[in-house]
Amino acid sequence: MISRWWGALRRRQTERTLARRAIPDELWALTLARFPFLTRRPAADQQKLRELATLFLAAKEFAAPEGLEVSDEMAVAVAAQACLPVLRLGLSWYDGFVGIFMHPDAVQVRREHTDEIGVVHEYEDTLSGEAMEGGPLMLSWRDVADAGESAEWGYNVVIHEFAHVIDMRDGVADGIPPLPDRAARERWAATLQAHYDAHCADVDDGIETLLDPYGAEALDEFFAVASEAFFVAPGDLRAEHPALYELLAGFYRQDPAAET
Repeated sequence: MISRWWGALRRRQTERTLARRAIPDELWALTLARFPFLTRRPAADQQKLRELATLFLAAKEFAAPEGLEVSDEMAVAVAAQACLPVLRLGLSWYDGFVGIFMHPDAVQVRREHTDEIGVVHEYEDTLSGEAMEGGPLMLSWRDVADAGESAEWGYNVVIHEFAHVIDMRDGVADGIPPLPDRAARERWAATLQAHYDAHCADVDDGIETLLDPYGAEALDEFFAVASEAFFVAPGDLRAEHPALYELLAGFYRQDPAAET
């Protein structure tokens, strides 16, 4: 009885949000025009994506450093790309955080790394995006805005960072998102590890790769860069890495290479 009441309440809230806070037609058309990988999806998917983006914007809070104002155009650009991975999974996968911090461009940060013998190394790192468990999530607007062009080489900072959010939903950033059972987890780990090892070998040998060389940093980064390519260059990923494509298609419940 309580569950039915709660479900009905949630449905009414969703309908109210979609009615009152719908993304304007002109702004949605502009977003689709800027990011052609969205327009290659069927009309039903585009409509579902628009609804999810509306609900996403109602649930998240954007902030920026002094001097940058997050416009509606910027927020919708992020929302549309962020919701693509959860088109079939649902927005609940993003429930663990609220804040999204936008920078005009990539930022420089100081990092520390302790090696295996206990020596601390300090270095500068350049970030176009960063996701942390519990948030906030950081994005470079320049990289977000350029996603229509960067899709040609399988790069998308929004999908990359939100893939990390999905990965960390079980509390661990290991390239293995929450899966239904042990068998599925073992299959995932074996397939991902094999492709990760091959990718690392190609990067070490200086071979040009479809997947961003940054994916060789760790398994969680490999999952994120593979997810980028899956959504913005699906045909290329399926052609070069069919087993990896099949793995991601099963998890995301989407087949973008067949839908384009």
